[in-house]
Amino acid sequence: MLTTDFVTGSPNWLDLGSPDPAAAAAFYGAVFGWEFQSAGPDAGGYGFFRKDGSTVAAVGPLTEEGASSAWTLYFQTSDADTTAKAVEQNGGKVRSAPFDVFEAGRMAQLTDPGGADFAVWQPAAVKGLERASESDALCWAELHTGDPAGAFGFYQAVFGWRSQAMDMPGMTYTVLSTGEGDQQDASFGGVAGLQGDAEETRWIPYFSVDDVDETVSRTQGSGGSVLMPASDVPDVGRMCWLTDPFGAPFAILKPEPPQ
Repeated sequence: MLTTDFVTGSPNWLDLGSPDPAAAAAFYGAVFGWEFQSAGPDAGGYGFFRKDGSTVAAVGPLTEEGASSAWTLYFQTSDADTTAKAVEQNGGKVRSAPFDVFEAGRMAQLTDPGGADFAVWQPAAVKGLERASESDALCWAELHTGDPAGAFGFYQAVFGWRSQAMDMPGMTYTVLSTGEGDQQDASFGGVAGLQGDAEETRWIPYFSVDDVDETVSRTQGSGGSVLMPASDVPDVGRMCWLTDPFGAPFAILKPEPPQ
């Protein structure tokens, strides 16, 4: 499961690029009960989403020309420069070369060979998210791509991830785990093929919620939209895909209790 005990390749940060961070903060506050905290006067409008005193995500203005509002997942690395080189060597792209974020850590913005954007975080003062796999916090990271096998090969080469096939309705799903620890306990996300020509290659963050339908109602009442209606998935839980008012997609999940 996704935790805050970060190892190489585990999701350790998550932020939203938005054309209107203040309005986005109000939306996610209404949906998840998050509170916004500025990162400071020198942070260019960047700040943290906090829940019950713990950082669960972050938000900032769009910084790349022509970029659409979207969530970006960050993965743990002990050396952002080495990881960026590995991304290039395995067919990916470095969108933003590694750089230091004050005393917090070092990061790079990257794209995999299939076109899915992601980033890496080399922790220093800021170790990463302070809450995961709890209510209103990140609980799963899912890649949707036209070449699941090729995508896994890329991330395995970069981060040392492991995989396990899981049968899902109408498809085979690839469960992802970090390279360390028990494989099932170290699982944090999955890879799925694109469902139709209109679907984009991208990473989708899943947030755990206590009531999917109630969260959908709050989303729609706050200006968001439903991308994929709520449904029950056997042995997984109840889930739904949504977008915020600026079009950034995300998903919510009420997990089934462990068997």
